[in-house]
Amino acid sequence: MPIRLDMDLKGAVKDIIPWDGTLSSTDFPLSARTFSEKWKMFNPSFPPWHWIPCSKHHLVASHKVEGYLSLDNMCHIKSSEEEESNRSQTSKEEGNNSQREEPFDCGTLVCPEHEVNHYDFHIIYSSSYRVPVLYFRSYHSDGQLLPFNEIEKDLPGHSAKLLSESKWTFITHEEHPYLNRPWYKLHPCGTSEWMKLLYDGDSSLNRNGFVIEHYLVSWFSVIGQVVGLKIPLEMLDTVVSNTS
Repeated sequence: MPIRLDMDLKGAVKDIIPWDGTLSSTDFPLSARTFSEKWKMFNPSFPPWHWIPCSKHHLVASHKVEGYLSLDNMCHIKSSEEEESNRSQTSKEEGNNSQREEPFDCGTLVCPEHEVNHYDFHIIYSSSYRVPVLYFRSYHSDGQLLPFNEIEKDLPGHSAKLLSESKWTFITHEEHPYLNRPWYKLHPCGTSEWMKLLYDGDSSLNRNGFVIEHYLVSWFSVIGQVVGLKIPLEMLDTVVSNTS
């Protein structure tokens, strides 16, 4: 009987303690699988996200297998006219937003007369912040990496404006945790706070592990817009419908 009381007490305490907006390392693969499946279902014209398994860092004595999500070879098609218009901040924000906010899959669209910038995106779990982090890199068709001032031209207008006001506090250049090469990343500082706000006031979302399973879908609906990758409304509708 004391054991039963102890279990009930733990359950009651868990219900009382508010969610802090983070995601555990063991729940990250589950949420990643849900996200990649929904992405493939509602974004059939885009390359799929793949789970890349990785052995735990050699400095840690454990046989546990880690991994991350990878979306490779997304293409941003830039015409000569767009290249010229990037010299003007006004025309960049008003005339080219639709082109910059929707990268193209070069497997379905190839324009030899246009410049093509390739992008690789990785979603990696941060043990320090206990949230997912978006890493990315960009390169020309010949494999040459793009400097940040070139990447900035491909970003949506609102992202470029924020970067100009707060340089290097939004996007940082750091070593990839698994590839040991410099990649850009969206800094995770503050992620748990705004993720908590997304679900604030709706206790039904915490039933049956809903937040855990759909964490990445909700997270990417915000983060993806920074780099021009928008989640389809139908993909978000499934999140809402599952709570009703």
